[in-house]
Amino acid sequence: MDRIVHYQNLIKHFFESYTSIWMAPPQPPYDIMLAFDDHHRQYMMRELGWTESRRIHRTILHVVLKNDKIWIEEDMTEDGIATYFLEQGVPRNDIVLGFQHPSMRPFTEFAVE
Repeated sequence: MDRIVHYQNLIKHFFESYTSIWMAPPQPPYDIMLAFDDHHRQYMMRELGWTESRRIHRTILHVVLKNDKIWIEEDMTEDGIATYFLEQGVPRNDIVLGFQHPSMRPFTEFAVE
């Protein structure tokens, strides 16, 4: 299987599994939106809704496939989606922590770009 297609499948599986856990009872007062764009290789999970008088509209996960690598642009999960990728056999040098400033990436255990 093509590596990019494999990565797309891993991303979608994690997002769908995590959404099931996130939306388990008691159900939160907001919706979860998943956006999968295979053409542009962009994947997002967002919270949408209201609590009392406050609007909820935030990104929980944002992953991009760029230059044949997995770029994690936002990750608000407890264990981190990078951990899942490693457990699935994705090499560290194929994962970029895009939410880290470029000057800090050399100090992570992952790819710089």
